[in-house]
Amino acid sequence: MKYMLIMRATDEGVELFKSIPFEQVIEAMGKYNESLIKAGVMAAGEGLTDAEEGVVVDFSSQPPLVTDGPYGETKELFNGFWILDVASKEEAVEWAKRCPLGPGSKLEIRRVTDASDFPEDNEWIEKEKQWRADAEASEA
Repeated sequence: MKYMLIMRATDEGVELFKSIPFEQVIEAMGKYNESLIKAGVMAAGEGLTDAEEGVVVDFSSQPPLVTDGPYGETKELFNGFWILDVASKEEAVEWAKRCPLGPGSKLEIRRVTDASDFPEDNEWIEKEKQWRADAEASEA
C-alpha cells in the first residue's frame, strides 16, 4: 500500500525553521530520506518552494479565480511530501514519527488510492489502467 506523508507547518513553525542552520536541516532530512531509501519504502518525495511563489486556482466562481501567494488566513502551509510503499498504515505512522520535524510542524498521513478502490466496470477506470500500463511500457 502507498501512503502519502504530507508535511505541513504553521507560520510559527516556518519561523522556527528559519532559525536552524540550513546545512543542519539538509543533513537531518538527507539522513531521514536515506533511511527510507535503504529500507526500500520511499517511492517519491519532494519539498516545495515558499508559498510566496505559488498560486491558488479557486473554482468557486466561473471562470476560476487565480490568486498569487502568499495566501490570506493561512493556518498551515503544505511544504512537501513523501510517498511510502509500506505494508500498513501503522508502518507509515512509524516512519512518520521518525521524521526530523519540530514544533509547529505536522505530517498528515493519507493512503494513496489505486484501481481497486473504484468500480471495475467504469470505462474511465479501465482507461486509467491502460494509460498506466502504457506509461510503464514506455519507461522500460
